[in-house]
Amino acid sequence: MPKTSKRSADVETVDSDLAIRVQGVSKTFVLHHTHTLKETFVAFFKRKTLSSTFEALNGVSFDVRRGESVAVLGFNGSGKSTTLKLVAGIFPPDAGHVATRGRIAPLLEVGGGFHPDLTGRENVYLNGAILGMSQAEIQERYDSIVDFAEIPDFMDTEVKHYSSGMYVRLAFSVAIHVEHDILLADEVLSVGDERFQQKCFAKIDELKASGKTIFMVSHALDTIQKYCERGILIHDHRVAFDGPITEAIAAMRAM
Repeated sequence: MPKTSKRSADVETVDSDLAIRVQGVSKTFVLHHTHTLKETFVAFFKRKTLSSTFEALNGVSFDVRRGESVAVLGFNGSGKSTTLKLVAGIFPPDAGHVATRGRIAPLLEVGGGFHPDLTGRENVYLNGAILGMSQAEIQERYDSIVDFAEIPDFMDTEVKHYSSGMYVRLAFSVAIHVEHDILLADEVLSVGDERFQQKCFAKIDELKASGKTIFMVSHALDTIQKYCERGILIHDHRVAFDGPITEAIAAMRAM
């Protein structure tokens, strides 16, 4: 059984119909301007600034209800991907509160849990475990994972020898087979060839039809208009618009 995180328990005390709650969230990153010990030493004696801060989000709030398909929109550097990573629990907010209900399947950096020196088969078990699947679940879905990726002849080959397309197909296939309540996707649906993208979109349709919550970031506005009914526009690190996807896209294009 998957472990229940504190984040999942938190949202249960708020509203049984909520999948995600983000309240007054702010996040600031420290940017370091030196990369070596020598640079740090020289900068210190020349009284140069060694670091600066970057405000990624400031007071962001929204709720996502179970079964909703929501897109996060914004220009580069607006805080879209930071929002998804906070929801995924990759790092905590500096202020505010993030809560989720149920198991999350994060498609933020496809293949982020793959080890280049392990075979495709070994990486299926490794990445599946990282994403919260038990060994029994992975064994049960292994054939389906391989069938979706369409690389059965290469499962006992080290993934460092894979083409980029093979790598992405297997990584996406593992992630999409996680038994989840919330799918988080950050631009990953734009990878792979056109035929595989259509296969991924068909899987998204299947997930929507089954009532899963979908929360995604993409610059492909036509795609998100097709798969999402609601858009959250982030501008200057704050929520600038939250409403129907067509209106959110119009608001972004008007900026």
